Amino acid sequence: MNAIEQIVKNQREYFNAGNTLQVASRIKYLKALKADIISHEKEIFEALKSDLNKSASESYMVEVGMILEELTFIIKRVKKWAKQRRAQSPLAQFPSKSYELFSPYGVTLIIAPWNYPFLLTMQPLVGAIAAGNTAVVKPSRASANTSRVMKEIIERVFPAEYVSCIYGEDANQEVLECKFDYIFFTGGAEVGKKVYTAASKNLTPVTLELGGKSPVVVDETAKIDLAAKRIVFGKLLNAGQTCIAPDYVVAHKSVAEGLVESMKKQIEKLYPDALKCEYFGKIISERHFNRVKGLIDGNVYCGGGFDEHTQKIEPTIIYPATLADKAMQEEIFGPVLPVLTYSDEKELFDILDAHPTPLAFYLFTQSKKREKKFMRNCLFGGGCVNDVIMHIATSRMAFGGVGTSGIGSYHGKNSFVTFSHSKAILKKSTLIDLPIRYTPYSNSKDKLVRFFLK
Repeated sequence: MNAIEQIVKNQREYFNAGNTLQVASRIKYLKALKADIISHEKEIFEALKSDLNKSASESYMVEVGMILEELTFIIKRVKKWAKQRRAQSPLAQFPSKSYELFSPYGVTLIIAPWNYPFLLTMQPLVGAIAAGNTAVVKPSRASANTSRVMKEIIERVFPAEYVSCIYGEDANQEVLECKFDYIFFTGGAEVGKKVYTAASKNLTPVTLELGGKSPVVVDETAKIDLAAKRIVFGKLLNAGQTCIAPDYVVAHKSVAEGLVESMKKQIEKLYPDALKCEYFGKIISERHFNRVKGLIDGNVYCGGGFDEHTQKIEPTIIYPATLADKAMQEEIFGPVLPVLTYSDEKELFDILDAHPTPLAFYLFTQSKKREKKFMRNCLFGGGCVNDVIMHIATSRMAFGGVGTSGIGSYHGKNSFVTFSHSKAILKKSTLIDLPIRYTPYSNSKDKLVRFFLK
């Protein structure tokens, strides 16, 4: 038995002994986790700075602060969520009582990415603990400094048989060969397919948070300067290494020139001299740096520069872009933004249909009719009207993909539900036993059945 198999065995024994079932105990550990994160903010910020050149302000806003908010939200509510919920029994089952009971799956596996390493590791972990599971956490080796800090936090807060972090081991394939009761994966689609395949061998349920080319549509009624400001903010957050970042823009021909010019001004304002800007992020690794750099072709409207030493790439707008451009062939995951144009809705939908089921969809418009049409008719994970990215910043709505951008969702109560199995239970009275369900059947019994079941 290898080390990972031993961890899983120990956690299964811990879970089977009922150690995670008491909600009060779950809350105790969630409070301890929150306190430890607060007391070690500085180490987390330093790690994120080393891995991705994130400033302390950005690190708190999009990673640490969001986890603290999620913890606060769940700690206040998990006791209520975990209670059995009464349901009305059908008349045909009289007399009886019905209720729904949420139960943890057992030993869970959380595989996290490198782009928001603290947020996207801790957020599903909070859900797993709130629901009463144990967890094996596998953060990314690419964000090694943040992974190390998270391992230290986890080891201070949890016993190893409750939560274990296997950072530092080249164990992606090895961990997937173990039998888990639930797998939560965040990352790219190709690795997601491998996780799904491995899970299928044991019929293990999964959540897959993937990605895709998330579009921004800017119509002729949009407030252009505001749209430009918000698009640039969302695109350049974490140097574009965000799964729900605007991946490309499709602007109406009547406003496209004004939009790209306004975006250029916003880039200069928000990130002056970006390659030397101390708070502009770097690309995580040399491999990703070279990949993103290779996507810069076609009509470069602004930017295009890079620094191989710091692994920074200038904010770059490609305009006018086409579906044939390199940047339109794959998810960019960097500070490169193609801007395409359309003249009518048919042309717009033809462009959008080239990359169906994105993780996010963004629409800038003042038309309520168009808003209603696009929000209802387009298939995507989640999104915004007249903004980008901010739909993720809430514990009150689910976040997740659809189709090729993912399976399942989480955040807030949805995290609790995701990591729980809902048991439907009917408690039947022993005082009365209606005979109509038993053979031999008869016309009178059939009439009664039809009376109840219609």
